[in-house]
Amino acid sequence: MDGLECSEIRLSCLERTARIDAEFYKKENLHIDAELKKTDFHPITDYFSVSDGNHMSISDSFCSEGIPYYRGQDIYHVFIEEASPICINKKTYEHPHMYRSHLKAGDVLMSIVGAIIGNSAIVSTENDATCSCKLSILRSKNAGIIPETLLIYIKSLYGQNQIQKFKRGAAQTGLLLEDFDQLFIPKFGAKFQQAVKKIVDLSHEFVLAASEMYRNAGKMLRDTIWDDASEPENLSSSIKNYSDSFLVSGRLDAEYYQPKYEALFCALSKFKTQKLGGAYGLVSVAKSIEPGSEAYVEVGIPFVRVSDVSKFEITEPEIKLRSDILPNPEALFPQKDTILLSKDGSVGIAYKIESTMPVITSRALLHLTVRNKAEVLPDYLTLVLNSPIVQLQAERDSNGAIIQHWKPSEIENVIIPVLDMDVQKEIAAKVQESFALRKQSKQLLEYAKRAVEMAIEQGEDVALEWLRINGGIM
Repeated sequence: MDGLECSEIRLSCLERTARIDAEFYKKENLHIDAELKKTDFHPITDYFSVSDGNHMSISDSFCSEGIPYYRGQDIYHVFIEEASPICINKKTYEHPHMYRSHLKAGDVLMSIVGAIIGNSAIVSTENDATCSCKLSILRSKNAGIIPETLLIYIKSLYGQNQIQKFKRGAAQTGLLLEDFDQLFIPKFGAKFQQAVKKIVDLSHEFVLAASEMYRNAGKMLRDTIWDDASEPENLSSSIKNYSDSFLVSGRLDAEYYQPKYEALFCALSKFKTQKLGGAYGLVSVAKSIEPGSEAYVEVGIPFVRVSDVSKFEITEPEIKLRSDILPNPEALFPQKDTILLSKDGSVGIAYKIESTMPVITSRALLHLTVRNKAEVLPDYLTLVLNSPIVQLQAERDSNGAIIQHWKPSEIENVIIPVLDMDVQKEIAAKVQESFALRKQSKQLLEYAKRAVEMAIEQGEDVALEWLRINGGIM
């Protein structure tokens, strides 16, 4: 029995659906159950109504601007308004079948279908918004547990253990709405819950400040490059000679020659510019690997895919790789100041690594290393890569109906404005401050999560004192 575990459960003690799979009764799961039973615990459904989002087919109504339509990939943002979701038009939003999925401030959203089950977020505003059926909507009954407490509890060890235990399926896993009445939450005291809420609110303030600082950095870049007359959207048509079009680019599609692209390059022509890659480019470009599923393991080296990366963070990857996948896997770890840039799927997402990360990235993420930091700063370059300056070039070059692809040869030819170093430093400082604020926000949420776990294990008084010392919450 060395390395194995065994649990004995009476038939009369099986849960409602009579689960008999061994994983359901792992010792860790039984320990969580035992800890919760020491508290005044109740089903989540005692405190929150539970539904899911829209089931109606509305893909024809998707648009870049309109009413936010949150999906599974948007739930990585704790404050859902920080996501960049697809939108739907007002007419679709107001369809009677959509009423059930309209969101309200205080709603807690949780992913219930897909690769990641149990990610949670909170709705912070009364702005019009809706979501897909891959998210559950937990709406307070004002019965004793506030939304902020539920949000953090779901993220805690006790929430996640129950959620992962009850999810079902193999290729497509999911958590059924009918199982929410088997997810339990302690009835935390009002004083403790208010302390948790203070932390969540403060975390939100840091996120809002970080977003504003990042927007300021982007605005400074935009105002430097463009004037009112050269804004891309202000031009409506363009005419190209054959010698200036196909013979140069090999492209005859009208989309490639849209006026907004011409406006961009006209604006860039007023500044010193350089190609992103190539022999004399700003960066060297390296590729990673794309291992098959046979290399996937439960415990191993985190495998970062495009879906795990945003311009603000890398989320915890679900997939892990065998540590012996290569003789020297450390050679693939992205180093400090490496910029990851997506070339497939959601193309043109850039994220700068703050310090060496013990992860392996998908081949769809290129590793960019600045050749000369005296010429271009990595933080400045990352902002440019995420800005309309490069996003427009990615939009022009990438192709593919279902999955977009941006050729490395096209990426190397991307034109980058190399502004005066003083301007770069000012922009980079704003970017760095934005990320520092996000880090503080994330740390506060970790404090809140630990406090919830501590309240269950050691009591709320101990947790409140710990919060006072570590989180500065009185």
